Amino acid sequence: MTIRVLLADDQALLRATFRILVDSCPDMEVVAEAADGAEAVAQARAHHPDIVLMDIRMPGTDGLAGTATLCAGPDLSATRVLVLTTFETEEYVAQALRAGASGFLGKDVSADALLAGLRTVAAGEALLTPAATRALITRFLMTPAPGTAPATPERLADLTSREREVMALAAEGRSNTEIAGTLFLSPLTVRTHIHRAMSKLGARDRAQLVVIAYQTALVHPPRRRVL
Repeated sequence: MTIRVLLADDQALLRATFRILVDSCPDMEVVAEAADGAEAVAQARAHHPDIVLMDIRMPGTDGLAGTATLCAGPDLSATRVLVLTTFETEEYVAQALRAGASGFLGKDVSADALLAGLRTVAAGEALLTPAATRALITRFLMTPAPGTAPATPERLADLTSREREVMALAAEGRSNTEIAGTLFLSPLTVRTHIHRAMSKLGARDRAQLVVIAYQTALVHPPRRRVL
């Protein structure tokens, strides 16, 4: 199945470069372009892409606001957002995840890594670059965004004990294969538990499970060592 991509960046030259790169792959195609977050939402509603490759810093409506609007729309529940930006800071990563983004890449990423990232997000997996270290990210994820109600452990009430266990390990950054080895399950069984947890919690993808896991205190950030 062809992965349909929408490019959102205020720099026309970058959009053209990304279009050439994406369209060169037989399993991907660019279906639309946008110069800011508002236009990205409008184009997404018109074309229903699988992924929006979204820049953060854009004039007018920025990528974070565009991501939040796009991910809040029930008509775009099948569309995922991969954030691409020069400003790869922990707070931006956390804001993007809170807004509903499925992944985050810096603009210094290689062409191969970008294409791999698009495929990863299209498959429903979370994507964070090594620079977005878990110890720093979780400091922000555990704090609700301003104006929103904090998540509580009661939100996990419908999960089975196994689903909570798998979700917690996923939130620690472990792959399905690693979780399977830890719990003596098959990777397919792990994937099933992940998808059931996503369905019960209304999570768009694995990235949103990570946010929920930290905000409900299912998992906690690692303690900092005192030197």
